[in-house]
Amino acid sequence: MTGTYLGMPAFPDAAREAVRDDVLRANLRHATHTIRDKRARAVAELEDWDRLRAAGKAVKDHTLAHLDRYLLQLEAAVTAAGGTVHWAADADEANRIVTELVRATGEREVVKVKSMATQEIGLNEALEAAGIAAYETDLAELIVQLGHDRPSHILVPAIHRNRGEIRDIFAAEMGGWGRPAPEGLGDDPRELAEAARLHLREKFLRAKVAVSGANFMVAETGTLVVFESEGNGRMCLTLPETLISVVGIEKVIPTFRDLEIFLQTLPRSSTAERMNPYTTMWTGTVDGDGPSVFHLVLLDNGRTDTLADEVGRQALRCIRCSACLNVCPVYERAGGHAYGSVYPGPIGAILSPQLRGTGSEIDATLPYASTLCGACYEVCPVAIDIPEVLVHLRERVVQGGPVTREGIRVRIRPADGHTAERAAMRAARLLLDRPDALRAGSGCWPGPAAATAPLPGPGRAWTDSRELPELPERSFRDWWAQREKAQGEEAQREKAQREKGARP
Repeated sequence: MTGTYLGMPAFPDAAREAVRDDVLRANLRHATHTIRDKRARAVAELEDWDRLRAAGKAVKDHTLAHLDRYLLQLEAAVTAAGGTVHWAADADEANRIVTELVRATGEREVVKVKSMATQEIGLNEALEAAGIAAYETDLAELIVQLGHDRPSHILVPAIHRNRGEIRDIFAAEMGGWGRPAPEGLGDDPRELAEAARLHLREKFLRAKVAVSGANFMVAETGTLVVFESEGNGRMCLTLPETLISVVGIEKVIPTFRDLEIFLQTLPRSSTAERMNPYTTMWTGTVDGDGPSVFHLVLLDNGRTDTLADEVGRQALRCIRCSACLNVCPVYERAGGHAYGSVYPGPIGAILSPQLRGTGSEIDATLPYASTLCGACYEVCPVAIDIPEVLVHLRERVVQGGPVTREGIRVRIRPADGHTAERAAMRAARLLLDRPDALRAGSGCWPGPAAATAPLPGPGRAWTDSRELPELPERSFRDWWAQREKAQGEEAQREKAQREKGARP
């Protein structure tokens, strides 16, 4: 997966720094708890939520099993409706296609709808290198862009910022990007929203080219769908003359009727709303209504390789609701930047190492960014078993083995730093396969005092940050053996008494 910045430290190092930031932790705790509590109430209103969840999973699994057919059907429908379809194998190809399309219009600026796919490929940076300015219009993305920052959440990219920080960013940076912030700007949310409106309005009215992603693509009709809450997407998708949409190939669904499921599950899982405030759909081009030129760039960038993994492919079911982030105890404490990807949190921990591979230090550590508590699976509206995929990827990191890279089956080596772990697991396997040796080893039970002492060697990293529970005075094996012995002796006494009482 090219075009992605990987100059991040490994997750443990990045997280260690993040948890020391008291302001960051307070911002994350307040935001994630608020969102997840609202979501729980919104989901509880639907008696058939479990059936909707199962239906969404079934639709996505069916589509992934027949992805080639539905993508070709989508291409034919988009083309018949007046659009043009481009295929991009990786980030570099997608960036080249979009850059050339913008240049062909003669324009040197574009407005953008919030899009994870364009962040994934680094499109803004590629356009900037070509002399083209890309303006984010989603409020949170605008905050991130003006702050020369990186997104830290799928739904709320600026979740790590509080109102005071946002006010300071607007006051310092808006003038360099267009209309400056009003004098004396305060930190009231209404003032900040109005400042963003005024700043963006001139860009909406001036822009001739827009770039978007899509939440869903309907193969049956060639329709693209964007869910959003602010109306900025509607402005980008209707006012410019040219619209370029960059969408991952996994976003296709078979029929328009399938949207019924996700129109109910996505808003409730993401923004805790019964219905999305702005749902924009477009099918090709129509004279006198919306953009007159439409290009769809279908992005692979590691998705086909992920599809080849029978366990890991379920990550492609993701509809980007971010519910898993809001319940994850690791994300709440470490924040999104520690994941070194535009996909943070539990879904990022399983998606990024598959799209990019586990060759880098950051991607080799992401499968370990979890307690395996299972909360992410419980809230996922398409039932992605994230803990299962995490364990699967951990095995890949430690053991290596066969994977698919750029459509070719290859065998990767184990990641560095896991030699001791592999040796420990081999020793454990040998011991557990030999009951007599295990029984002999249990005779060296350390007792309660050992719980207060740090573990030796590599185990010290565990006990340096955790308090171990107090160990019982004896092992379960010893307890069981003594129990069995006592029960046997009692049975012998009862038998002896019965025999004695039966004598004449």
